Amino acid sequence: MNHNTEAMMPPEDEIDLLDLIATLAESWKLLLFGPLLAGLAALGISFVIPPTYTATTTILPPQQLQSSAAAILQSLGAAGGLASAATGLKNPADQYVAILRSRSIADRLIDRFQLMARYEQEYRLSMYKALEKIADIQTGKDGLITISVDDKDPQFAANLANAYVEELKNLLGTLAVTEAQQRRLFFEKLLEETKDKLTAAQQALQASGLSPDTIKNSPDAAVGNVAQLQAQIAAAEVRLGRLRGFLAENAPEVQQTQREIAALRAQLAKLEAGGHAGDRNSADYIARYRDFKYYETLFEMYAKQYELARADEARDAPLIQVIDPAVPPDYKSKPKRGLIAVLVTLGTGFILVLFVFLRRAWRNAQEDPEARAKIAVIRSNLGLGKR
Repeated sequence: MNHNTEAMMPPEDEIDLLDLIATLAESWKLLLFGPLLAGLAALGISFVIPPTYTATTTILPPQQLQSSAAAILQSLGAAGGLASAATGLKNPADQYVAILRSRSIADRLIDRFQLMARYEQEYRLSMYKALEKIADIQTGKDGLITISVDDKDPQFAANLANAYVEELKNLLGTLAVTEAQQRRLFFEKLLEETKDKLTAAQQALQASGLSPDTIKNSPDAAVGNVAQLQAQIAAAEVRLGRLRGFLAENAPEVQQTQREIAALRAQLAKLEAGGHAGDRNSADYIARYRDFKYYETLFEMYAKQYELARADEARDAPLIQVIDPAVPPDYKSKPKRGLIAVLVTLGTGFILVLFVFLRRAWRNAQEDPEARAKIAVIRSNLGLGKR
């Protein structure tokens, strides 16, 4: 019988729900009115905090479209393939968000609105971090970009948000972000290099000192074919080097380009072997004339594509379309007084409940001789003993 009675009795360390309820009931006034007073106090303090206004503008970034010159690039062959490989872009919206968050945009806005003085920042680096908190730039699945700016002055918040769009447009005027712009820069560089080499070849040809009769008797057709082949080989080698930068050696594109180069070299060797050996002056003239035709062919090829890229650039210039311009908000976004009062009330209630249980545990420890002795040892070790 005693054995069954002991089995039915709860262990000493087991938490009794009635004890918990009793502990809370003893301090119900503190647990009820304490959080309410704290919440009311937080609500009152929130009225003292200066309101913050958020102005938002929404823009549609330029879409990355395929220009009309893409098909012509395919027919160009080597140089066209190289330009196409060099101009791949990522998601336009993400790209423009990164530009809006760039230091270049931040510097323009800081200087334009004197933000360091307005926000009392001593260093420019700290102003960059403050601007990241002030302005929120996001892009959604719809491809639109939203720019939200917080400030105590609603008019200034709207001005700063709209200034982001204005500075983005100004910066895009100095960058090559579209496919046409990148192609234009690509062919412009090649055109300048080829022009210098063509000028040097022309000067060397003019310095040969041959009479007009010699020029008339030169094998123009044969030399022209050789120059054409040399230009095609050079363009194919450039494309091959580009492909090897991101493809394996056994990739079909790499092997196909290697076969094209080998075939072109074979044709070039055949033409050169079938040529006639004349006197020294004629041979020197033919070599110089061949170089001149070679660079002339390259120059014409690059000039044509450069003009096409310029036309596409003018047509496909980045166009930032403002869907919703920022206007001065007439309602504050911060502080959210109701949310502050609720959070403070809940937090205070949790802390008071914890305090009530800790106080009850302390009182129970004081009534237990063994626990009281342990507390005395702790006080003694910490130097908190009674004097």
